[in-house]
Amino acid sequence: MPNDQLQHDNLGFLVNDVARLLRRAFDRRVQSIGLTRSQWSVLVYLNRRDGMQQIELAEQLDITPITLSGLLDRLERDGWVERRPDGSDRRAKRVFLTAKVAPVIKNIQRLGKELRLEALTGINARDEEKLMQLLQQMRCNLASK
Repeated sequence: MPNDQLQHDNLGFLVNDVARLLRRAFDRRVQSIGLTRSQWSVLVYLNRRDGMQQIELAEQLDITPITLSGLLDRLERDGWVERRPDGSDRRAKRVFLTAKVAPVIKNIQRLGKELRLEALTGINARDEEKLMQLLQQMRCNLASK
């Protein structure tokens, strides 16, 4: 089997390649809002769970706490987020979205739905559902290790 074919039949390569292409396509769409990948990622994670501790957010984003701190400095300066002391841990800060973010989140969600439709073109609803179930099972299998 040619080396090129081996790469395309490799699960890790294929999942990574699809994720890379999705990120690239989404980044192009989100540029119209004026956000970088790092910025929109923070906003999306906080939209799912507003008020996360900075350390938890860094772990979710798979970046170092110092990298997140610089990113949050810029987002806070621009009025997207605010950091507040954690009531149960005086060393920790929690990060909250501001009201300014709501319309941007709606726009990000709209762009995400458009990209999903594009990515799933030619895949019927039953296969889409099965794909999602399989990917969720894989995530669950790997997250438990």
